[in-house]
Amino acid sequence: MPDTPATHSDRVVVLAHGQFPGRAKTAVGVLKYSDSDVVAVLDRERAGTAAADHRSDLPDVPIVASMDNAPAADTLLIGIAPIGGGFDESWRPDVRTAIERGCDVVAGLHYFLAADDEFAALAAEHGVSLRDVRRPDPDIGVAGGRSATVDADVVLTVGTDCSVGKMTVALELVDAARERGVDAGFVPTGQTGIVIAGWGTPVDRVVSDFTAGAVEAMISEASDDHDVLFVEGQGSIVHPAYSAVTCGILHGAMPDAMVLCHEAGREVVHGYESFDLPPVPEYVDRYEQLAAPVHDSEVVAGAVNTSGIDADGEARAAADDYADAIGAPATDPIRFGADAILDPILGGR
Repeated sequence: MPDTPATHSDRVVVLAHGQFPGRAKTAVGVLKYSDSDVVAVLDRERAGTAAADHRSDLPDVPIVASMDNAPAADTLLIGIAPIGGGFDESWRPDVRTAIERGCDVVAGLHYFLAADDEFAALAAEHGVSLRDVRRPDPDIGVAGGRSATVDADVVLTVGTDCSVGKMTVALELVDAARERGVDAGFVPTGQTGIVIAGWGTPVDRVVSDFTAGAVEAMISEASDDHDVLFVEGQGSIVHPAYSAVTCGILHGAMPDAMVLCHEAGREVVHGYESFDLPPVPEYVDRYEQLAAPVHDSEVVAGAVNTSGIDADGEARAAADDYADAIGAPATDPIRFGADAILDPILGGR
């Protein structure tokens, strides 16, 4: 497993300039699911407000304009992972200030902070760590088809697109299963999940030959400690840029069941709007047929993100329509709880 950050005991400042909350998935995920003590969010456009002002399910953490305005902290977390994973130079003053104040800096970018000459020199001078979550273990190997033989049941969240809530659904299912007394574990495959869980492998940074092997290694490790594993999916099999990592996770996980995630009303690929999404019913066959040569797996439930719908009645109707479209139970687990999804996964448990 890679040497990844666990910020759970730290006082953390989260950088999310101009993107909070809608395009700051890492920031929102850490605020909602991490045990970290988040003391401030950096966003120049929303300074003077609080995270809860923008999403009611987030804590009342203050939003400030810069690291200069932030309270005492141990860690600065880059809470944005833009398409391509690049570093925005407008963030440099905040990262510099954080290091000079003695903060570690954690980032889930493809741009490695530890390879930045200025940051590396400053970090050495001030005795702090630069922790790049997307730096995978160099010793990952190819898959050997072992995920199908583990004792734990393996459930994979898959999607109609990227950024529809696959990580969120997996985490909600873990919590709901544990509430029923089921020993459930979370297998993180992306930078946000890794920061939340404190372990994992960033599969989108792994050499393609080893992607399935990376997932298999995590499942093999976690299966010794849990009865059910919820694996965080990435991308979509129809995504023009990210389909390769989706397939790698699917074949490496060899899931016993899949949960198909979708955002209500989305019709085009996020960030690639010239590409239309296929009709929702087609995804079930696509995923099941792609999985079948390696391991038979069924889409047993669906999760629909209704955050763009205000009225609960309309949201329930959207969830019902989605269930009809995929031919399986479906709901919005954030809005209505996860039972409708969890029941077909756990059966009588």
